[in-house]
Amino acid sequence: MKSLFESDIPGFPVRRGKVRDVYDLGGQLLIVASDRISAFDVILPTPIPGKGIILTELSNFWFHYFSPHVRHHLLSHRVDEFPGDLAQYTDQLEGRAVLVKKTRVIPIECVVRGYLAGGGWKEYQKSRMVSGVKLPLGLQLCAKLPQPVFTPSTKADQGHDKSITFEDASRKVGAAVMTYIRDRSLELYRLAASYALRRGIIIADTKFEWGLAEDSRDPILIDEALTPDSSRFWPAGDYVAGREQVSFDKQYVRNYLETLAWNKTPPGPELPEAVVINTQRKYMEACERLAGKKLAGVR
Repeated sequence: MKSLFESDIPGFPVRRGKVRDVYDLGGQLLIVASDRISAFDVILPTPIPGKGIILTELSNFWFHYFSPHVRHHLLSHRVDEFPGDLAQYTDQLEGRAVLVKKTRVIPIECVVRGYLAGGGWKEYQKSRMVSGVKLPLGLQLCAKLPQPVFTPSTKADQGHDKSITFEDASRKVGAAVMTYIRDRSLELYRLAASYALRRGIIIADTKFEWGLAEDSRDPILIDEALTPDSSRFWPAGDYVAGREQVSFDKQYVRNYLETLAWNKTPPGPELPEAVVINTQRKYMEACERLAGKKLAGVR
């Protein structure tokens, strides 16, 4: 299928993130998930065909799944329900765009870890803590934690997010807000992890984002939810603590890039066709297992 590296919807202010193009429609936002992929906070020049459709399908699934528990920003994913004459851009929007509430973004990445991997593992090796949370001695790489832990980080528009303590985050955005989004993030992780395990996937960790909307007293869930871009997904049948895991997420791309003589600064290297195809397959399998739906036209 044809890739969408960057959308082009004229007439609206747009902010382009690593993956999503966000158009300001006035009272609402239009979010278009491109096929861009980033690693080590660098957007790579090679898109993954259909990736934006996969991310959107999976996020929409989780927003609906979480609806009984929290409010979220999703208003519609149907192009024919979008305002104005946006339907004329169906070729760019179908399956990969959502209409959402506009919020004031809380500038904290709400990372929840059920297993010790990635940056959390690196922190633990140095201090036996992650984001100020003390963990038991003797944990192995990818070990299951006694209980999920909340490890917030800064939300950087450019460069790397930085791990911070809950207390530091509270000083930044307020203790009441941080307590609410911590408790809700842990609740959603537990719900999702239990659901995913029944479908053969371990959610090792994930991140949530929250915003403040005019029609809600409490923060609402925004951005994406539990996708292969924002989470570590491992096949439960292959899990063994003490080693790196097979994954359904972009860790596969990171592992490939680690074999190159690249300093992890822009510009990023092109991805070979085999890596592109395998990444698409991994994302697709995660979506099909979790959302229970095959996406026509992605392969």
